[in-house]
Amino acid sequence: MSIQTVDAAMFRKMFLAGAARLQERKEYINELNVFPVPDGDTGTNMTMTIMAAAKEVEAVAEDDFKLLCKAISSGSLRGARGNSGVILSQLFRGFTKEIRDQKEINAEVLTKAFQRAVESAYKAVMKPKEGTMLTVARAGAEKSAEMFLETEDLTVYLEETLRFMRETLNKTPEMLPVLKEAGVVDSGGEGLMTVLEGAVDFLTGKTTLSTVDSVIQKGTQLAGTKKTVLQASSEKEAAEITFGYCTEFIIMLEKPYGKAEEKEFKSYLESIGDCVVAVSDDDIVKVHVHTNDPGLAIQKGLSLGSLTSMKIDNMREEHHEKLIHDAEKLSKSQKLEQQEQIQEQKQSKLPLKPVGFLSVSAGDGLSEIFKGLGVDYVIEGGQTMNPSTEDILNAIAKVNAENVFLLPNNKNIIMAANQAKDLVEDKKVFVIPSKTIPQGIAAMIQYVEAASPEENEKTMIHAMQMVKSGQITYAVRDTSIDGKEIHQGDLMGLDDDGIEAVMPNVKECLFELLEQMIDDDSEFVSLYYGSNVKKEEAEQLLEELTERYLSVEIECNYGGQPIYYYIISVE
Repeated sequence: MSIQTVDAAMFRKMFLAGAARLQERKEYINELNVFPVPDGDTGTNMTMTIMAAAKEVEAVAEDDFKLLCKAISSGSLRGARGNSGVILSQLFRGFTKEIRDQKEINAEVLTKAFQRAVESAYKAVMKPKEGTMLTVARAGAEKSAEMFLETEDLTVYLEETLRFMRETLNKTPEMLPVLKEAGVVDSGGEGLMTVLEGAVDFLTGKTTLSTVDSVIQKGTQLAGTKKTVLQASSEKEAAEITFGYCTEFIIMLEKPYGKAEEKEFKSYLESIGDCVVAVSDDDIVKVHVHTNDPGLAIQKGLSLGSLTSMKIDNMREEHHEKLIHDAEKLSKSQKLEQQEQIQEQKQSKLPLKPVGFLSVSAGDGLSEIFKGLGVDYVIEGGQTMNPSTEDILNAIAKVNAENVFLLPNNKNIIMAANQAKDLVEDKKVFVIPSKTIPQGIAAMIQYVEAASPEENEKTMIHAMQMVKSGQITYAVRDTSIDGKEIHQGDLMGLDDDGIEAVMPNVKECLFELLEQMIDDDSEFVSLYYGSNVKKEEAEQLLEELTERYLSVEIECNYGGQPIYYYIISVE
């Protein structure tokens, strides 16, 4: 059957089908990561990114390209996690810009959209590397241009384009030696192919709507779990609920909406309720307010444009139902969230301080270390759960300062951090591109209060570059990396250059790694032991190391991080 055009209704279903396919195969994609450590998170990051977009798409009431494209672009942008998620969001962003004004899309439109998607993604990566999902995406753009000259049948056009992309993906081990050595294709490229193949399979009838719906429901529920829990935690006793109606809607802007209009709109909403959120993105404003008169909020919204996705909930009724079902389920994390909200309210009334600090950290001990160094807010995240762009944006908003220094402390979070930086308008954000916890700590130590933010940015970046970082972890599968045969369960010592030690136990691995890291210029070594190391074991190890390295000052602190037995800093 020949298909020459796709309308908005079909496009919506194709996108959701692609998201569903990725959700189904995320664990397989995780396993493709070339390092045999438990940071196989490409599939997870890409899935959470696309599920954030899928949730937005499901909320769109009309089958309209402009609305759907806005949902995909905004949802994926804010939900982006890890490098792979950020790149995927940029591919979506470029693609949707090309098709958003269409009534239907054909081969010509798709060809332009593929090209624009690739251009957007390459611009987002500072140093693009071939053999990755970027290479696969570019192959698709090139092949689609060729196929456009040969056929208008989208079935043939898309299947041939995807076949060429799959061939390119299979060649990625020849482009990146590390892939060849591990015997895998690029995981990000596999994730991209999974999305596109899922979408095309739906178009050609190979995937049913019921299958898509069931997977999407599970995926979007997962993507929204944290938000739901936090909302539940902030509910008060029914009698104490001042504003009874949770009111949400999206304004499709038809009037100018600059900073002055935004300020006036938010002020009005605050005058009729609380819990006000009004987030603008291009030509829409997403609105949330708790009020006793939803009509007033809606009327004010109508003064700016037309409304869609309206939702009004009676919170007193919801609260009563909640009391029936889980009255005793208020967890420690929920209580902490309440305390944070109170603290945020207090801070919001204070004048902005000149400088604030935001850090990503995994482990309660490491978080306390950063706070002790002056960090205002710590994002819980790290190797197995990268914070999304929206998570980082929300955290930046909680730092009551004109200038905010952001420490990602993980190479896979830097792109999301930079993406968040570009979305912030009311503060100046300085991303210190720390790839490890030791780099982040070194940067914080070198901050000089008397210097300007720009001067401190240079100083902090220089300081982090002077630190050697190491980790002790374990392999999750058999592989060969850096010429070393590694078996599942082996202990590995990694430094900035790669895997330096493979040993049967933690102690031997740590000793071997330090032999590689400590040289004649080394003066200070810091060890941070993880949640899977007993305090007594760490103290005994410290004694042995102190006797072994007499010319080096060594300290050991509780980090509490998962996965890594020890994180090491050598200066």
